[in-house]
Amino acid sequence: MVVLTRFQHLLLQPRLLSSHQSRVLRHPLIRTRTVIRSVMGSSSSSSSKLLFRQLFEKESSTYTYLLADVSHPDKPALTKVPGVKSVISKASGSKADMFLEPGDKVSIGDIYLEVRATPGHTAGCVTYVTGEEANQPQPRMAFTGDAVLIRGCGRTDFQGGSSDQLYESVHSQIFTLPKDTLIYPAHDYKGYEVSTVGEEMQHNPRLTKDKETFKSIMSNLNLAYPKMIDVAVPANMVCGLQDLPSQANL
Repeated sequence: MVVLTRFQHLLLQPRLLSSHQSRVLRHPLIRTRTVIRSVMGSSSSSSSKLLFRQLFEKESSTYTYLLADVSHPDKPALTKVPGVKSVISKASGSKADMFLEPGDKVSIGDIYLEVRATPGHTAGCVTYVTGEEANQPQPRMAFTGDAVLIRGCGRTDFQGGSSDQLYESVHSQIFTLPKDTLIYPAHDYKGYEVSTVGEEMQHNPRLTKDKETFKSIMSNLNLAYPKMIDVAVPANMVCGLQDLPSQANL
């Protein structure tokens, strides 16, 4: 099983969730209460079924995603949290058990996620995309983090952000995917759960503009300092794995 967090960390965990489970979930690396909001499973292969959960954390309007190939359980891995291995983009500069580079593939049984570099919100942002082959989930799925939000995009004014780079990333790595590709972002503040590449290419009020207009929009947002940034960034840099006492109640 793969847990994909708001920071585009991957947490690899061998145990699978039942397709009938619907409950509040607690995960020691996420450290928030997350509730299953929607269920979707698809595959064109009779021998490979994708179990997919979209979780929502209300306080930060953040999505977390769980993916598993229910016909091919992953092998166990060891880390500071038993059974879990943390994975993140090498360009992020964060600590993790494993590091990914553009073009790498993360296997989930017979299903895989392709790693695409999409910097701009931060220098280390990546997008994870399901495969294009017939035995992979169809339509394809893109987990875009903060690169593309539903009718928006992540800010570019901190953590090595660049509006020029974000525009290039989105148009070369995400908007080149099939138009029916499902977009699952890291955040949403208006109750949206999913979009498509085609919808965002037509209706995204920022990313449909030419590059210079986009850069002007981003430079004039005048956004407030993020409330949790002083907590989130240090946690992000260690992939959420704090050096806590062994007796800590996780």
